[in-house]
Amino acid sequence: MCAVVIGAGQKIFEYLPTNFNKKKFIINYSVPQNDLIGNIQSMSKQQCSGNNKWPEIKTVDAWMISAETATFMKCGGLGMVASELPENFNTIFGKDRHHISIITPMYLGDTGRKKAELADGVYFGAEGKSTPVKKIKTLKIQFAGKQKLRTFTTDIYEGELKGVIYYFLRCDHFFGINPSEKNPSGQTGCYVLNADGVDEVERFAFFSKVVYCLLEDLAQNSDSALSLPNILLANDWHSGALSGLTKYLTLAKVYVGRMNADTAEKIKNIPIIHIAHHMGYQGWDYNNTSRILNSLYEDLATLVLKNAKAVKNSNPRTQNTLIVSDTYNQAAANMLLADRIITVSKNYMEEVSSDKSFGFDFRNILKIRKDHRNFFGIVNGYEKRLISPNAKKIQEINEYFKITDFKVYDETSLNLKQHNKRECFKLLSRLATDEAYKEKMIPLIDLYQFDDISTLIPEVEQIPVICMTSRMVEQKGYDMAIHAILHIIDRYKNAPDNFPIFILGGAGNKDLYSDLMMLKDNTKQMFRDFAKRIFVFRGYKDEFAYSVQLAADFYMMPSYFEPCGLTQMEAMAKGTLPIATSTGGLVDTIADGVDGFRTEAFFADGERIYGANAAAQRLQNNLNAYEDVLDKALRCFYAAPEKMHKMQQQAMKDDFSWSSPEGSVYKYFNLFKTGLI
Repeated sequence: MCAVVIGAGQKIFEYLPTNFNKKKFIINYSVPQNDLIGNIQSMSKQQCSGNNKWPEIKTVDAWMISAETATFMKCGGLGMVASELPENFNTIFGKDRHHISIITPMYLGDTGRKKAELADGVYFGAEGKSTPVKKIKTLKIQFAGKQKLRTFTTDIYEGELKGVIYYFLRCDHFFGINPSEKNPSGQTGCYVLNADGVDEVERFAFFSKVVYCLLEDLAQNSDSALSLPNILLANDWHSGALSGLTKYLTLAKVYVGRMNADTAEKIKNIPIIHIAHHMGYQGWDYNNTSRILNSLYEDLATLVLKNAKAVKNSNPRTQNTLIVSDTYNQAAANMLLADRIITVSKNYMEEVSSDKSFGFDFRNILKIRKDHRNFFGIVNGYEKRLISPNAKKIQEINEYFKITDFKVYDETSLNLKQHNKRECFKLLSRLATDEAYKEKMIPLIDLYQFDDISTLIPEVEQIPVICMTSRMVEQKGYDMAIHAILHIIDRYKNAPDNFPIFILGGAGNKDLYSDLMMLKDNTKQMFRDFAKRIFVFRGYKDEFAYSVQLAADFYMMPSYFEPCGLTQMEAMAKGTLPIATSTGGLVDTIADGVDGFRTEAFFADGERIYGANAAAQRLQNNLNAYEDVLDKALRCFYAAPEKMHKMQQQAMKDDFSWSSPEGSVYKYFNLFKTGLI
């Protein structure tokens, strides 16, 4: 393989060669002959070492830059943070004129499971919410077409919901969500391969560039409709290219005479806080590395890349801030150049900065940041009043399903949870026996051989209900759950009346759904009566998931990694005790034996990550550890009902709300003002 030396004898105005990364190449960092180039080369060291002075911010005027929002396009927990942090922040601090606005794509189209449209001046998002919008600006964005750079018109619309101003970016080529025929089955919502052939990495690289171009426009031109923010919150990898654009491209433009120094300083000095949700998702694209970098940096791409020197660390794959080894990585620029990194729990911060299986290529960089106090863990909040068993939500569910009579309860009236178990058994049985009813109520959910369990309704108090309604992705540990259930099948083969009800499924991977179907089939061959108690489905409907949690005694969370996790908090708010692995935010939010159950040990790549050495030696791996904790939870249900009741009460008392007295919104406010928490 030949070596291509990026930068040797090349012109300033030069695109990166097509497929330059597909050959062995070397980046030589020459001694800079200019202060601007020197600043580019030293930027990563300065940012990761915390040598950048935090600006004085009297009044917070921040942008939350997010591909997902719970209000208009939600596929995971990062969408909840994007909406709920600004909503709570504005409610608490808005009286003093502090404010967070949200910048997000205007998705339009129909994936079959998510639909969004703009009609008569109203944007109807994919989550059942809408807002009147008005177009306030139009930008022309240079980005890659199929072969070369094209100009894409992007319109900016303004709307408002729940006290938060939204700025929607409309460019149908990138943000249209009508899926291609080649779209993988697990990709939905804003992650589809769309009908124009745009995938998620290209979509969100474009997203970062639009935000940068908007910042540049506002820095150069006064605008009565929109002003330059003083903080940028980059919500996960989707806006991960932003720091490279604000910190590098501005200096490169000054160097070649395309931007004056004052404008560059305005943009470069806006602090960027990168919120890292889970490090397993970074936005990789090997095949389109050249195309994306040329789209972001245009004919200055070679100049920037050959000077994008990373902070010194022991990983040879992260010697450059724009690529990991030879591959474009959307998260890389923010990981190395953002002013602060936040992850969504303290324990996950420790995991990603100490163990390669969690931090991947960025472990050493995050360790440097943690040691220099510009990497923090802040547990995600939630809106407890919305997820607790509240009258409005339960009335809506009863009106929706028509045959149910779910009751409102709290920690002082947990007996009503038994009533709700009866209602859930009734709902499951109706869905199993009435195809027309099923198609009307949950048309987008696939059910696999649901059984009528109405005869068990009188016995609900003696039968534990265990649910798992997470996204069906490998991270969530459905294989671990299946392994543990098979253990329970064997354990209770001589006590069939004690076998639990399992309700398992969610939106996502077809292969995992097939594994769950196989669990049901195999159980039916061995113990037909047990199989009747296993409910398997694929898809998501909020009313259905909420109903199941109202009834369940336990919630399975055998996660391989869980940066924070919101599902366990949602379950606990309903008195449904989580049964979880001891990873990430599950350690920070579940007190084992107090308000839920956690494994005594946790392993990654065969090594003990959490727990005492004696427990690790006894359990040996996560499969055994999860099997053990499921046993422990069921023993508590059958042998210690008083303890079970107290644990459910404590779980319902717990409050992880954003705005609680010790809530995360106050930590973010301190971060905005001081750069510290």
